[in-house]
Amino acid sequence: MANAAYEEAIAGLQKLLSEKGDLEVYAAAKIKQLTAELEAAANKPFNPVERMKTGFDHFKKEKFEKNPALFGELARGQSPKFLVFACSDSRVCPSHILDFQPGEAFIVRNIANMVPQYDQQKYSGAGAAIEYAVLHLKVETILVMGHSCCGGIKGLMSVPDDGTTSSDFIESWVKICLPAKAKVKAECSGMDLAAQCTNLEKEAVNISLGNLLTYPFVRAGVMKKTLSLKGGHYDFVNGSFEMWDLDFSLSPSQAAA
Repeated sequence: MANAAYEEAIAGLQKLLSEKGDLEVYAAAKIKQLTAELEAAANKPFNPVERMKTGFDHFKKEKFEKNPALFGELARGQSPKFLVFACSDSRVCPSHILDFQPGEAFIVRNIANMVPQYDQQKYSGAGAAIEYAVLHLKVETILVMGHSCCGGIKGLMSVPDDGTTSSDFIESWVKICLPAKAKVKAECSGMDLAAQCTNLEKEAVNISLGNLLTYPFVRAGVMKKTLSLKGGHYDFVNGSFEMWDLDFSLSPSQAAA
């Protein structure tokens, strides 16, 4: 589309100059000026503050001001239907991938989209988000969404078997899904590393889904059928998305535990 517009503009200029040769000197001066402006723009250093300002200006003009009913309703409160655990990876924003509108999804993002087991001391941040979403916002679906080429999953695959770490936080965090790594290593030993990582991206989601059930309020919601748990995987190489359920086979006594 851009190439077509460019070629059309050049063709129009050439036609005009062929018909009005006296404009050549004027046109040459304008082209020289435009070239200098384009070169200056190309060499201009990236300005993060300006990028954020122009980004907000675009949002306000194209979305906020064009949807007064939606943003007026959101000003009074939120009632999202989804809690989404997604990776912090800049390529996998769930609002873009799943076309969530403002107010539709309560989103938690971290390295490798992992959900830790219930632990009031070690993982209070994740626990607070889950508790607020389930008990206060009354979300109806929790989605844990993995993705292709996940650096956190590759990091998990490279964690030494002796448990030693070389980072302050990353390896300790991704160890949440060590059981998934063990399963993939056992079942996919004949595959290359890339294929093992793809399998681990999905198996780690299953571990996180299981970990969600260690939160009493999540377990109770699943048993009462007021809450459903979904696993998902976004492949940004092929532009595909798959989603699945896990059958946890909970008994009433487990829900009350």
